[in-house]
Amino acid sequence: MSPVLNDASPSLLEWSVLEARGADAATFLQGQLSQDLRSLDDEGAWTLILAPDSVVVTTGFITAAADGFDVFLPRELAEAAHARLRRFLLRVACTLTLRESDRGPFMTLDEQIDANWPGPGEFAAALTPHTFGRNFVAATISFDKGCFTGQELVGRLDARGSSVPWRLVRVSGPSAAAIDEVLTSKGPAGPQGLTSSRMREGRVEGLGIAHRTLLSSPSGDATVSVDAVE
Repeated sequence: MSPVLNDASPSLLEWSVLEARGADAATFLQGQLSQDLRSLDDEGAWTLILAPDSVVVTTGFITAAADGFDVFLPRELAEAAHARLRRFLLRVACTLTLRESDRGPFMTLDEQIDANWPGPGEFAAALTPHTFGRNFVAATISFDKGCFTGQELVGRLDARGSSVPWRLVRVSGPSAAAIDEVLTSKGPAGPQGLTSSRMREGRVEGLGIAHRTLLSSPSGDATVSVDAVE
């Protein structure tokens, strides 16, 4: 269960930056990240670092640097992302340096929740990208770039209509316990539950994971709202 924040204290998010440098930095990252670096513009773009089985390790926001690329990562997941990339860093002219950063795509948890964007709390469920909605997939994955680590299952799911058992949902209720009770009321035992939350006007709002059967057959608790993140 995620911690619940009070109305007056938005939670600040912490970020790290992974600096990829060297003559082979572009080639290496092109084979590891889900975004097509050939289409990267000056503003940068969202990307994913996937495990070989297509589970999301983390999102990252990548920008071009003078001699390579900077990938901004949630600090809680930065070490795991760094370790995952280093596994494939073989005989290439590329260095990966992880540093703390004072900036990132979102400054507060409120901003992230308002954007319906998953973070460390959601990725802890060890799920594949389509769990987090079609807008998330469209923003983070290029299906035209060719192969990248974790691509096979993601491509197969997309070609077959993106049907996955677990879904990211936007939730609101009188308490975290009430929300968790609803989110766990349908489907088999699994990763469902409240994953990120804040208190607003006396109610808990946030993101969670639900089984798809809850979305097709809502629970009887009218005090809790659950909506799929598209």
